[in-house]
Amino acid sequence: MSPVPGWFRRSVPILSVVLVLGACGPAATSTAPSAAPPASVEASAAASASAASGASAEPSAVTGATCAADATVVKFWTSHTPPDSDALTDIVNAFNTANPTICVKMTIVPGAETDVAKLLTSIRGGVAPDVYMADRFTVPQRAAEGVLAELPADVAGMSADYLPFAWAETQFKGKTYALPFDTDARALWYNKDLITAAGEDPAALDISKGPATIDAVTKIADKVTKKDASGNYDVMGWMPAGPGAGGNPGAFDQGWHYTWGFVNNANFADLAACKVTPTDPGVVAGYQFMYDWAKAHDPQKVARWVTTNLPPNPPAAQNPLWTGKLAMTISGDWRIAEAAKYAPNGHYGFTFIPVPKAGDKGATWAGGWSMALIPDSKAQDQAITFMKYIAGPEGQKVYTKESTHLPTLNALLADASLYDPLHKQFLDLLPTAKSRPPLAVGAAYWDALTSAQGSVELNSKTPDAALKEVQDAVQPQLDAVGC
Repeated sequence: MSPVPGWFRRSVPILSVVLVLGACGPAATSTAPSAAPPASVEASAAASASAASGASAEPSAVTGATCAADATVVKFWTSHTPPDSDALTDIVNAFNTANPTICVKMTIVPGAETDVAKLLTSIRGGVAPDVYMADRFTVPQRAAEGVLAELPADVAGMSADYLPFAWAETQFKGKTYALPFDTDARALWYNKDLITAAGEDPAALDISKGPATIDAVTKIADKVTKKDASGNYDVMGWMPAGPGAGGNPGAFDQGWHYTWGFVNNANFADLAACKVTPTDPGVVAGYQFMYDWAKAHDPQKVARWVTTNLPPNPPAAQNPLWTGKLAMTISGDWRIAEAAKYAPNGHYGFTFIPVPKAGDKGATWAGGWSMALIPDSKAQDQAITFMKYIAGPEGQKVYTKESTHLPTLNALLADASLYDPLHKQFLDLLPTAKSRPPLAVGAAYWDALTSAQGSVELNSKTPDAALKEVQDAVQPQLDAVGC
């Protein structure tokens, strides 16, 4: 892998987001009647769900290119926000232009990866979307719950087109419930200017030198960290774990339980035995690191800094990495596009996630999203046509270029035109990336691990105790549904 060059600048298209003001425009031939309710009805149902789940952001209805008045409407929901939703808008525009008998209307419904409260409310209210952008590791659980529809045989036969781990995440008991969309890889991002100002040499973190140790990164970070007159953190050297946005349990950026577990060679599940394994030594070691780092840096002060600098549902431009309030964080390839847009005058680099001991191999992991069909869609054929487009080469090429995520289509991984030298380095991480186990309790397991992470980061529970609670809570759920 080649060294990371100095800070880069590249053009990232900024796409317009248009509020849905009414039905689609001039006439064209319709292949099926539209069952879509008025935009205001759908938005109202989603807003009710938002209030019920305590979310702070309201849905935003977005349309693509002008649609024909008699085109069949396909309602598409995503939780993505700018800049990623800009790329999605561009894909929707292109699809609508190429398919004049279909009108895809995209609605941004902010929420967490495992939060489907808004979706459930819309299903009960009869105003559900046709296509739902689901965090892929949650698909088996949503399929088990009956929230997603099984896809037809021609879609299920597309498995060879996609990365094996991504396809595995769309399966439940041998049936296919989604099409893989994007994937990613994770690394340590760092602000060269803040590190230099603290008297440290950012070249020590160059990716050509291999993974730095956790201790080495912590020492650099502690030199960067600054406190205000009241003794509270003003600038943080790094946030290896959490808390998450608004000081809630979980991770700051990608400092998740899975991140530090994988760095410690953890096994989070035994699929052959149909068991979750949160008490695996590698998982415990990851939580112990989070516990120890928080203790050394005062959990309450760390939480106070996060609450100040990263509120819930923040615009990407407010990420402390771009505002100069944070020197290092675990994040992904999507930050390449964000940095060019929100910090064009900064100087950043990325390297391997830090490792426990010198000489340890670098570790990363890959996630990603998928396109799923909601049961009882009145526009099922048109929805599947859109799913094949957005999760196919047309959609994935646009998303890879504009959002700097990675594709899940095998054929696109070798398309050199999609990657600049920086993005290519994340692509080179993908063959060794680990992934979350595809479980029918994947979302529940994530939430339990996140709650345990919050307790450990506050030092209110030890790793052993917190992870034993995860085991006791999640394994009965898995036993009930099976693998």
